[in-house]
Amino acid sequence: QVQLVESGGALVQPGESLRLSCVASGFVLDYYAIGWFRQAPGKEREGVSCINNFGGDTVYRDSVKGRFTIIKDNAKNTVYLQMNSLKPEDTAVYYCAAAHRVGVVPRLEGEYGYWGQGTQVTVSS
Repeated sequence: QVQLVESGGALVQPGESLRLSCVASGFVLDYYAIGWFRQAPGKEREGVSCINNFGGDTVYRDSVKGRFTIIKDNAKNTVYLQMNSLKPEDTAVYYCAAAHRVGVVPRLEGEYGYWGQGTQVTVSS
């Protein structure tokens, strides 16, 4: 059974850090690009960061550049999203998704065929 499970979401104060994990089961991440997306209340889901299957090429949305880092550990079949200097506007449900693509970084939500259930990140003082 193909499954993605996110974890690591929490309530934190502005300026703090969190690391989200996305564990894949039922398939091997060596052949899949992974994207992190988020959806805030009342807003559309948006892409946060994506990484290709090899773990070498990455893409970040402008608002998280320099604060977030996506890391892919194919040996553990896990992808992480390290989030530093969190801001209230980062509050959202964060989802990881997998795209069966080799050598490219898919940027469109529609390219991702497998999705996790999401983990809540709340940044508030």
